[in-house]
Amino acid sequence: MSDLIADEPGGDVREVRLADALSERYLAYALSTIISRSLPDVRDGLKPVHRRLLYAMRQLRLAPESGFKKSARVVGDVIGQYHPHGDQSIYDALVRLAQTFALRYPLIEGQGNFGNIDGDNPAAMRYTEARMTEVAMALLEGIDEDAVDFRPTYDGEGQEPVVLPGGFPNLLANGAQGIAVGMATAIPPHNVAEICDAARHLIAHPGAAIETLVERMPGPDFPTGGILVEARENITEAYSSGRGSFRLRARWQREDMKGGTYQVVVTEIPYQVQKSRLVERIADLLSNRKLPALADVRDESAEDIRLVLEPRSRNIDPAVLMQSLFKQTELETRVSLNMNVLDRDTTPRVMDLREVLQAFLDHRHEVLKRRTNYRLAEIARRLEILDGYLVAYLNLDEVIRIIREEEQPKPKLIERFDLTDVQAEAILNMRLRALRRLEEMKIREEHAKLSQEQADLKALMADEGRRWKTIGDQLKALRKRFGPDTELGRRRTELGDPPSDIEVPLDAVVEREPVTVLCSAKGWLRAMKGHIQDLGEVKYKDGDSHRFALHAQTTDKLLILATNGRVYTLAADGLPGGRGFGEPLRLLIDLPNDHDVVSILVYQGKRKIFLASSDGRGFIADEDDLLAQKKGGKQVLTVAGETEAAIFRPVPEEADHIAVIGSNRKMLIFPRAELPEMTKGRGVMLQRYKDGGLADAKPIRLADGLSWPSGSRTRTESDLRPWLSKRGTAGRLAPTGFPRNNRFEA
Repeated sequence: MSDLIADEPGGDVREVRLADALSERYLAYALSTIISRSLPDVRDGLKPVHRRLLYAMRQLRLAPESGFKKSARVVGDVIGQYHPHGDQSIYDALVRLAQTFALRYPLIEGQGNFGNIDGDNPAAMRYTEARMTEVAMALLEGIDEDAVDFRPTYDGEGQEPVVLPGGFPNLLANGAQGIAVGMATAIPPHNVAEICDAARHLIAHPGAAIETLVERMPGPDFPTGGILVEARENITEAYSSGRGSFRLRARWQREDMKGGTYQVVVTEIPYQVQKSRLVERIADLLSNRKLPALADVRDESAEDIRLVLEPRSRNIDPAVLMQSLFKQTELETRVSLNMNVLDRDTTPRVMDLREVLQAFLDHRHEVLKRRTNYRLAEIARRLEILDGYLVAYLNLDEVIRIIREEEQPKPKLIERFDLTDVQAEAILNMRLRALRRLEEMKIREEHAKLSQEQADLKALMADEGRRWKTIGDQLKALRKRFGPDTELGRRRTELGDPPSDIEVPLDAVVEREPVTVLCSAKGWLRAMKGHIQDLGEVKYKDGDSHRFALHAQTTDKLLILATNGRVYTLAADGLPGGRGFGEPLRLLIDLPNDHDVVSILVYQGKRKIFLASSDGRGFIADEDDLLAQKKGGKQVLTVAGETEAAIFRPVPEEADHIAVIGSNRKMLIFPRAELPEMTKGRGVMLQRYKDGGLADAKPIRLADGLSWPSGSRTRTESDLRPWLSKRGTAGRLAPTGFPRNNRFEA
C-alpha cells in the first residue's frame, strides 16, 4: 500500500512524531500572530492592519483637505490589495483609529456613527465615511522619497511599506494594546509635546537616565482625561523596567444646591471604561446596600460626561463618598504598562522608555538619510539635464543645424558636445518656446539653486551631529504643530498626588441616628427612631408582648444568640422601621422553627462575651470571633440533647468573678480566671446540679458586691464569702430576698 502511494505524483509520505509536527506548526502560528497581527513596530507604533489601512487611504488620496469616502471602499481596498482577512476585523481597526475616546491622537477622521464611550457599536461600514487626519499624514510623510523599504503584497501584484516613515511618535502618543501567543503588549497613550521634549533631551544627552526622561514625560495622557494618582517613584520604576501599572481616577467636582445640600458630578472617567457599565455597576452596589453613603446615581451626559451622584446625607464629606466609590467601582482603575514591541529586526522584546525613544530616533535618523540620498539623486538627475540645456543655449545654431540636417541627431549631439544620453534626449524634447532668452535665465537660476541645495545636503550627509540637530528641529516643529497651544495637544490627564490608603469606617460615610431595637415575645423585630426611655406606650400585636429592648445607632451591628448555640449578625440600618409591628425575626435570619432567641447585644468590638448553656457549661469568647458573615449564623456554643444556650452577656473589664445560680436556687461565685477563653465549643462546667440546670449567670467585681432588683429598689449583698468556692461545685442557697425567678437582672 505504501508503495502505491509513493508512486503517485506528490505522494511523498514521511513518518513524523505528532509532538514534533504540532510544535512546528504551532510555532509558525505563534510567530505569525506575534509579528503579523498583535505586536506593534517600535518605529511607527503600528500593527500591520493599521499600517495597511493608512497606506490604502493614501492611495485613495483621502488627505485631510480632500472629501470623505465610504468606509466600505477603504475596507474593500485593504482586503483586495494588502490584508486578506475578514472585513469586520478590518473595519473594527478602522473604527478604533477614528474614535476620539480610544485614541489620544486619532489617525482617521470619521463621518457618521463610529460608536461612543457607552460601548454602543458603530454603524455599518456602508453608512460611515472616513479620511485621514494631519497626524496620519505626518506618519506617511516622505513615503514616496525612498524613506522606507517596500515588500510585495500577499498576492505579489503590488508593493506595501514594511514600516511607515513615522514623522509622529505614534507608539507612545497613541499607545497600543495586543495579545499574541504567549506574550502581550499594553502601552498607554502619552502627550506628544512631552514625548518630543524627552526625545530632544535624549538627542542632547545620549544614554540619559530614565529619571531625567520622566521629568519631561511624567506619565500617560489619556484621551478621556482623569487624574493620575500614581507615585512618581512607581512611574519611574515602570518606565525603567518596561512593565508596571498606573493608578487612574475619575475627575469629579462638588455642586452646591439649595438648603445646604450638594451633589457630586463626575466629568471624566478612566480610560477604556464604558460609561454605561460603570453606571450599572454603581446602581447594583447601591441596590445591594454596599454603598451606604450614596443615595442615587444619574447619567445626565450629552456630548460631555456628566454622572450625578447624590449623597445620602449632606453631612457626608464628598471626599469620603468618592473614596468608597473609588474602592468598589471603576471610577478608579489601574492601567497596565507592558512595552513589549517588535524592534527593527522584528524581534519581540520588552523595552524601557529610553530604548523606545532611541528606537524612534534611530528610525527617524535612517529616514532622514534615505530621504536626503533620494533628494540628492533627484538633484543630480536634474542638474545633468540643466547642464545639457546650457550646452544647447551656448551652441544653439549648431544644435538646430544638427537636428535639421542629421538623420540620427541624437548620436551626433552626443559626439559633438560630449553629452550623455539623458542630456541629448532632453535637448531633443525641448519646445521651441523654451529657446527664449528668458528661459535660459531661469535655467541658470534653477541650476545655481539646485547646486547650492546639493552642496548643503552633501554637507548634511557628512556631518552626523548636524543630522541629529535636524531631527531635533523636526521634533520642535512637531511639538508646535500638535503641542499644548492646540486643542488637540493640551494635556488632558491631570497629574495628582498619590492618595492615602486610609480605611474609611462605616460611621464616617453614614449619618449616625439613634434607634431603639425592639423584639417581642413572639420574635417580631423592629427599630424605632430615637432612644426611647418609656416603653409603656409601645404597642404590639394582639397576643404579643415586649421581650427585648436595646439602644443602638443605625451604623451598629447586632449579635443575636439563639437556643441552638448559633450567633447571628444583623445590621441595625437593615431592620424594619417603627411603623407597624416589624417583621418576624425568622425572615431576617435563618433561625429554625424549633429554636428561639436567647439575647441580643449591640456589637462594640474587642469585648469579651460570656456564653453558657442550660446544663451549666460555658466559656468566654472574643466578640470579634462571634461575627457571622452568612444569614445562617455561626455555630459558637455546642449544645446537645435537650440542652439549650441560655446566657449571652458582655464581661466588663473590671469583672474578676462569675456569679451563677441554678434553678434549685443555689448560687455559686468563682474567680473569672477559672473560666477559659475559647472561640467555640461546649465550655467547662460552671456549677454542678443534682436536679434542674442553670438559671442565670453574671460577671461581677467582688469588691462591689452582688446587686439584684427588688421591686422599685435595688438590693446589694456586700459579703459574698459564703458563696465563694471553686468552679464546678454545687454552691449554697441564694441570699435572703433574692428574686423568686432566679434572675440577677430584671
